[in-house]
Amino acid sequence: MSNAAPAGPQPLTGSALVLGTVSLSLATFMNVLDSSIANVSLPAIAGDLGVSATQGTWVITSFGVANAISVPLTGWLTQRFGAVRLFTTSVLLFVLASWLCGFAHSLEMLVAARVLQGLVAGPMIPLSQTLLLASYPKHKAGTALALWGMTTLVAPVVGPLLGGWITDNMTWPWIFYINVPVGLFAAGLTWSIYRTRETPTKKLPIDSVGLALLVLWVGALQVMLDKGKELDWFESGQIQILAVLAVVGFAVFVVWELTAEHPVVDLRLFGRRNFLFGASVLSVAYGLFFGNVVLLPLWLQQWMGYTATAAGFALAPVGILAILLSPVVGRKVSVWDPRLMASFAFVMFFIVLLMRSMFTTDTSLGIIMVPTVLQGAALAFFFIPLTTLTLSGITPDRIAAAAGLSNFVRITAGAMGTSISTTLWENRATLHHTHLVEHIGLGDPVAGQTLNTLQSTGMSYDQALAYLNRLVDQQAFTRAADDIFLASAVLFIGLIAFVWLTKRPPKMAGPVDAGGAH
Repeated sequence: MSNAAPAGPQPLTGSALVLGTVSLSLATFMNVLDSSIANVSLPAIAGDLGVSATQGTWVITSFGVANAISVPLTGWLTQRFGAVRLFTTSVLLFVLASWLCGFAHSLEMLVAARVLQGLVAGPMIPLSQTLLLASYPKHKAGTALALWGMTTLVAPVVGPLLGGWITDNMTWPWIFYINVPVGLFAAGLTWSIYRTRETPTKKLPIDSVGLALLVLWVGALQVMLDKGKELDWFESGQIQILAVLAVVGFAVFVVWELTAEHPVVDLRLFGRRNFLFGASVLSVAYGLFFGNVVLLPLWLQQWMGYTATAAGFALAPVGILAILLSPVVGRKVSVWDPRLMASFAFVMFFIVLLMRSMFTTDTSLGIIMVPTVLQGAALAFFFIPLTTLTLSGITPDRIAAAAGLSNFVRITAGAMGTSISTTLWENRATLHHTHLVEHIGLGDPVAGQTLNTLQSTGMSYDQALAYLNRLVDQQAFTRAADDIFLASAVLFIGLIAFVWLTKRPPKMAGPVDAGGAH
């Protein structure tokens, strides 16, 4: 196969190294940005295309499903076509798909374009990382990983802010059109620098059965996760069918891939201790992290009166310590024990979520931003050491496959984390609402006095009752969010034990092997 640090090409130097880093990071930034930028624009997209908000969510679902299917194919595609050719082609096709998304005049056309966009986006993230690692000397591989990692930390924060601003001040197609100049520039620069550094290729038969099974179970799982809350989970026959397809499809897929001569996904990588525990811990932790990242702005906007821009501003400081500390972590990950660094990250996540579990409806923006700033330190010590542990000791010819597979597991865990956290949030809020109103009966003096006070301001009885119910809901959803923050904090501490089931990579060799698990 190919990748991360092939024996042939020497590390880049000077302006070629700088421009190579810029081109690969730009492509990654564009990719990660696009997975979050459309979320805030959904109401505008649905309204413009004349569809309901529920139908509009297929704009997100279609991209997620297609992306999840194509990511684990990175290894096989790299073997077949070469890392540089595959990456450049993916970026150019991403540009085309982005233009088609902006040009779409119907929901069907937009969803079709988003499917194409998701499919070609899959190999971009793992390959950008492996190509970048091949550009740096071995002793600076951790620094390369840190520079690359910063783009994936900043993009999810910038996405909702940029998407909201573009939708408010321009029109929604521009959230896709902005990819065109960025993508063309990144593809041209990448090809000009890396075309002489192509990785070895070999013709492999297509594992059509494995590919069909992958599409079946991943597609069923992603649609189930995206639509579960909306359809009331397993109360829905559609969700039940999708669950059966996902479980049975996955079981048959595993058996087929482990026995196939040329599997489309190299599941034997899970036979490696570090890959098994590293990828598992990285994925579970990412699912916890992402679930909370989605939950916090939802709470701020729905129950604290924040606008989308203000909620984005409350989350933005996460980048400060992440950007300052990532280069340090990158330099030291081959010297310090990455297991210790990852453990420190989880302790920081514990502290951050413990602080958030004490939020109330009176908590000020300043207090909300304190744990957000601290979370930047947790992120800096999270991705790089765990990526290093996960891909430690894997030979260069399997790096792309390992990068794609670990990335796939992480993306799937992120989708599951989002579904679980938002569902639990609503369920806990219902429970808290019930507890809060238990003592408010028709004869309750405090409730009666409150209703009288509200009615004296000019509200009708029904309006006063609705207002009171809104106040109870605000408290219920705040307490529910606190419950999830606290539970997540405890789970992060529990994950530390699993980090220590991995073996420490050799000093100075660790980060070199960390070729692409974002």
